[in-house]
Amino acid sequence: MNSRRVFVAQNGSYHNSGISRIDGILRERAFFSPDRVVQKSGAFCHHVAMRKTLVYVPIALSLVVLGAHFMRYGNTIAVLGLAGLIALLMVRQPWVARLMQVVLILGALEWVRTLYELAQVRAALGQPYTRMVVILGVVAAVTFCSALLFQSPTLKGIYLHRNTKQ
Repeated sequence: MNSRRVFVAQNGSYHNSGISRIDGILRERAFFSPDRVVQKSGAFCHHVAMRKTLVYVPIALSLVVLGAHFMRYGNTIAVLGLAGLIALLMVRQPWVARLMQVVLILGALEWVRTLYELAQVRAALGQPYTRMVVILGVVAAVTFCSALLFQSPTLKGIYLHRNTKQ
């Protein structure tokens, strides 16, 4: 019989954490269930916090790498603007999500433009350019996918504007 442990704490809601060990402070009791691992607790769930934190990593990394690209060409205003956008991620408004998506899509297009120009120059000089195309192509793809992260349920929940006044 294939079964997993199910943890139930003294209070409230279930949380499917996928783990079989929970902090003993919650005073949970364990029993077996064949289908899933469930934690019933009202405590702060570290899995949700970790997911909300980790979803920002590719976004911030894309903005930092784009800032480094602009810094390489001496565009200080763009670098400061991108640094400000990283700070703006803390503002939980729908317009921030749309602004980030626009900036990240434009950033991906900038990477594609840079890829094309550098490949043309290297090809004209007879230098190898395949590795550079692969690297910049991956950077452009990661930047574009970072824009798509704002369509994920996690970021939609964070940036969704709910009018609480009836």
